[in-house]
Amino acid sequence: MLRRVDLRGSAVPRDVARRLPRARLDVTAAIDAVAPVCEDVRLRGDAAVRDATARFDGVDVPEVRVPAGALADALAALDPDVRAALEECTRRARAVHEAQRRADLVVDVADGARVTERYVPVGRVGLYVPGGRVAYPSSVVMNVVPAQVAGVASIAVASPPKADGLPHAVVLAACALLGIDEVYAVGGAQAIAMLAYGTATVAAVDLVTGPGNVYVAAAKRLVRGVVGIDAEAGPTEIGIIADDTADPAHVAADLVAQAEHDPLAACLLVTDSEQLCDLVDAELARMLPEAGHRDVVEAALSGQSSHVLVDDVDAALIVMDAWAPEHLEVLTADAGTVARRVRNAGAVFVGAFAPVSLGDYLAGSNHVLPTGGSARHTGGLSVDAFVRGIHVVEYDEAALATVAPYIAALGGAEDLPAHVAAVRARVSPDRVG
Repeated sequence: MLRRVDLRGSAVPRDVARRLPRARLDVTAAIDAVAPVCEDVRLRGDAAVRDATARFDGVDVPEVRVPAGALADALAALDPDVRAALEECTRRARAVHEAQRRADLVVDVADGARVTERYVPVGRVGLYVPGGRVAYPSSVVMNVVPAQVAGVASIAVASPPKADGLPHAVVLAACALLGIDEVYAVGGAQAIAMLAYGTATVAAVDLVTGPGNVYVAAAKRLVRGVVGIDAEAGPTEIGIIADDTADPAHVAADLVAQAEHDPLAACLLVTDSEQLCDLVDAELARMLPEAGHRDVVEAALSGQSSHVLVDDVDAALIVMDAWAPEHLEVLTADAGTVARRVRNAGAVFVGAFAPVSLGDYLAGSNHVLPTGGSARHTGGLSVDAFVRGIHVVEYDEAALATVAPYIAALGGAEDLPAHVAAVRARVSPDRVG
């Protein structure tokens, strides 16, 4: 079912990541489409948001803020089983994110010289929850919980409206469950611009987070600098390192599960077992006719997905670290040891009973993760995204005098005499040099 890339018999090539399939978002091209939308929102505010929503979503929303009654009604109507699942998802996510909170760091660097790093939450954030083919109440949890744990005082959520002018009811219910009462029925680039620039209705935010399509990613790139952003999310992806101990039905099920997100989803199995590839293909052939989103799954698996054959697990790790997937499953003998050797992945799922689907909902980890190979330098969404470290410097006169000669030397080397003069004004001349 999947194409095969055979890397056996020689060293893994340095450019292996370029040889492996991965859908690429042409964010640069999308910028041409979204730049006028964002600029219109900046200039005309609410009217531009309404016009863009009518044009792109096909619905006129005169008042973009979701009424409190609609949030309450959505929560009251929520299926009890879904509510219980969201509550447990929230509890587990909160437990993990609470552990990420940092205490202020106080360092006495010398007598009378202290540097404190204070961790201060962002004042106001805008959280984007995508719509499209399906609703993502789990994305509400994954964005809201770390922001709340960080201590963000003002949180706004934006999500695309459906035909009734409101975001999906289960998204509204998730917001209500988490105590978020500022929700806007706006999607796409206009939502990002609305949050970044502010309008008469919506106060501007300091930071925008959350996944979305290529137009959302392009809008985030445009407003970066006006506000902070978490990342430019691309199509989802899964990498699996497996050997002959892996259950082919598990491997195939996890490939299908990731593929159903998006026809541009990338699925990569890296293994030293050709037999496993054959067995996985057989399982895929069995599963596909029954897949709930068969067209999407087939497009993803036939488009930018592959089996990669390597000589051993060591080579598999080299390949996967080069590819740097959003999600990485390790299905090998001694999977825990292998997983601890992984350097580049958004999240790592260890062994037969930790599928990526667990991380999407109930693991407690965050599912907003780096894509497109950016896991080489970026981690997933966490409490850290919503706080800033502020250094507070406290020196007494003696401590400043001690370092004054060094400041004089460095200020002289950089030809910044006023820097040295600022110190000379505070300590005895014979202490500055």
